[in-house]
Amino acid sequence: MVNIANPIIGEEELEGIKEVLNSGMLAQGEVVAKFEKEFSDYLGVEHSKAVSNGTAALDVALKAIGVGKGDEVITSPFSFIASSNCILFQGAKPVFADVKKETFNLDPEKVEEKITSDTKAILPVHLFGQPAEMDAFMDIAEDHDLYLIEDCAQAHGAEYDGKKVGGFGDIGTFSFYPTKNMTTGEGGIVVSDSEELSERADLIRDHGQSKKYTHDILGYNLRMTNLAAAIGRAQLKRLDDWNEKRRKNAYKLTSGIEDIDGLVPPAVADGVKHVFHQYVVKVENDYPLGKEGLREKLHENDIGTAVHYPKIITDQPLYRENGYDGGQYKNAKGCAEKVFSLPIHPTVSEKDIEDMLEVMEV
Repeated sequence: MVNIANPIIGEEELEGIKEVLNSGMLAQGEVVAKFEKEFSDYLGVEHSKAVSNGTAALDVALKAIGVGKGDEVITSPFSFIASSNCILFQGAKPVFADVKKETFNLDPEKVEEKITSDTKAILPVHLFGQPAEMDAFMDIAEDHDLYLIEDCAQAHGAEYDGKKVGGFGDIGTFSFYPTKNMTTGEGGIVVSDSEELSERADLIRDHGQSKKYTHDILGYNLRMTNLAAAIGRAQLKRLDDWNEKRRKNAYKLTSGIEDIDGLVPPAVADGVKHVFHQYVVKVENDYPLGKEGLREKLHENDIGTAVHYPKIITDQPLYRENGYDGGQYKNAKGCAEKVFSLPIHPTVSEKDIEDMLEVMEV
């Protein structure tokens, strides 16, 4: 079976875990600090603060910039629900703008239409590993005096105009869930060039402590463990190689899918390095099997698939009950109805890709 995801854990990760276990220092400590420094160096940012998961990273980032009751944050309706739920955590209001149907990413023009006097921040998502249009979002944020938060949960190592995502906004967040391009088991990280925002994130993740038993603000226990960081340090060394394998697999799949009527491979915007956290195919109405028929056929041939995401956020019960109308986000809704994901991870072989293409040709 070719699974939709396949976390790679090798000897270096196991050795790192063993060293931490033998040290007896299992919680946040020196290993986390080393991982933070290495991740900052990799991205080219000044500060990184590791936390317990990607949702915690978003929550901490929003708290760090001071989002609260009465504020609005504009984000994408076509994403994992954490992107907007973390706005709700602050007592603030998620405001949604439609996406571009080619890239699945937030449309800057639609974002600008949503700005009000209550808007505090813009939160674009680098969905499926493709960078959002950061030049446009930076201009909008500057023109309207707004914070810019990058949700990089699916975009480790992705680049926009030759610069890695995470370093464009005021603050950025990553997830290290097992299905991501690199993992720490569970984990996340908050990154920023701002010393002030980074120091605030540090307080928030650790009970508001500026020093032991001195609690300056209301904080939480959202720390990463040394065990998780040991895995992350080993994974980070191989991230670029893994991403390149994903990209090569993606290009092979695309070259085949382009010749199949009714299937649309993922677009890659100009000037970006897409790292293909997911390889997302769009199934048009003229494809004979339809989306679910194709998925069933692939599964019968031991090829795993997934749908990311079957409902846009505003169609989720939580949001419908709070008055959101998904009907106005036509591009996002169309994407959710038509797309599904194929395996693209580094352990997918050329034979696997040939098998996928053979099954899809009808």
